[in-house]
Amino acid sequence: MQDDTDQDTPVFDFTVTEEVREYIRSRPCDQRLCTSCGGAVLLPVTLKPPKPSDFQIVLNDRTLYISRFQARYIRTIHAGMIPRFYRHR
Repeated sequence: MQDDTDQDTPVFDFTVTEEVREYIRSRPCDQRLCTSCGGAVLLPVTLKPPKPSDFQIVLNDRTLYISRFQARYIRTIHAGMIPRFYRHR
C-alpha cells in the first residue's frame, strides 16, 4: 500500500473477525465495506460495486473491498457491520 515512490498513500492494518470471514465465505459474491447513513456497512458488490480507490483483502476465493473513506476510521471489521437482513440468510 505504501512504498518509496508513493509517500501520500496511507498504510492501514485491518482485522477481520472470524464471524465476518465466515459470512463472506458463505456469500455468493465479493463484499464491500462502504458508507451508509448509519455508519460502515458490509454489502455485496452486486449492490455496491467496488471503486478503484478501495483497499482489498483477499479471503480465500472472495475479496473484501474497503472504501478509502471508511478505512480512515476503522481497524476491525466485525459482525455489527453486516446488515440485519443479510445475517441469517
